[in-house]
Amino acid sequence: MSLTLYGLSKCSTCVKARQWLDAHGVPHTFVDYRDNPVAPAKLSAWAESLGGWEKLVNRASMTWRNLPAERKSPETAEQWLALIAEFPALVRRPVADSGDAVGVGFSEKAYTARFS
Repeated sequence: MSLTLYGLSKCSTCVKARQWLDAHGVPHTFVDYRDNPVAPAKLSAWAESLGGWEKLVNRASMTWRNLPAERKSPETAEQWLALIAEFPALVRRPVADSGDAVGVGFSEKAYTARFS
């Protein structure tokens, strides 16, 4: 399995996920999506795999809460992609993409089930 973990280098949840993967011998590559923006096609594929943009975007984040009300109702994929391009921290993190499956967030229980 080829695993790529997407997130932010200084995100504490991403750090925990990376430490868990290292401790359990799961080889992975880390991509900071603020420094290396994720291609729109990949973001769209993630959203589809997860069940919609609402599952990919962290609407509990301070970034989301600080958006003006009119920006919080994207209706098309293009609007979601423009919002994420402007505010990459809106994407839930980390995103674990193994090519055949994608997951968001980190919990030891979920990672044990998926990667052990």
